[in-house]
Amino acid sequence: MISIRKSEERGHIDHGWLNARHSFSFAEYHDPAHMGYSVLRVINQDVIAGGAGFGMHPHRDMEIVTYILSGALQHHDSMGNGSVISAGDVQRMSAGTGVRHSEFNASTEEPVHLLQIWILPKEKGLAPSYQDQHFSPEQKHNRWCLIAAPDGGADVLTIHQYVRLYASLLTVDNTIAGDIAVGRCAYLQVAKGRVLVNGAILHAGDAAKIEREAVLEVKAQSDAELLWFDLPVIE
Repeated sequence: MISIRKSEERGHIDHGWLNARHSFSFAEYHDPAHMGYSVLRVINQDVIAGGAGFGMHPHRDMEIVTYILSGALQHHDSMGNGSVISAGDVQRMSAGTGVRHSEFNASTEEPVHLLQIWILPKEKGLAPSYQDQHFSPEQKHNRWCLIAAPDGGADVLTIHQYVRLYASLLTVDNTIAGDIAVGRCAYLQVAKGRVLVNGAILHAGDAAKIEREAVLEVKAQSDAELLWFDLPVIE
């Protein structure tokens, strides 16, 4: 079974300095029908104007993943981390027992375009931690590139939940597939382009929930950028 979440159906705010789309209820946007999916709690597509951003603010007991689509984002946190992440970079921050951080556009002129993802951790009270990793276009070219997993690895971010997150840069007319194990479900987010997903057409900003199917199959109808969340089924 596939359920489509169209881009224009998402929550939308435009503060001038921030233009954001919310896949699930967040801040002023509240929709009881879209409170999350499996252990996914937030997927925000943010475009932050040059020189703007979020000042220091707190989080706890959440896995926060930031995926940069274009531009660059400057990060500082109460753990002492400071970094600038650019297109191709992915950042993971485990808020755990509590952390404060800020996020600002690293450019005074060009916007930064990103997906910020919140995932419920498998347990509360973890020690806060931080990672970032660059994933090249070659790693993602017409294949699923693992970017985050519970057991991490030398080139994979460690996420404290039974989630595996993949990315792909899929060129027109190419097809990729992935197995969905028993007891698992899939969430596909189309960041760019147009694709055919298990028989359904999705455009940039659209997403698909896929349940009770053994395979996720994606064919690009234009060059596309995709995120696939391999998630536990929550009864």
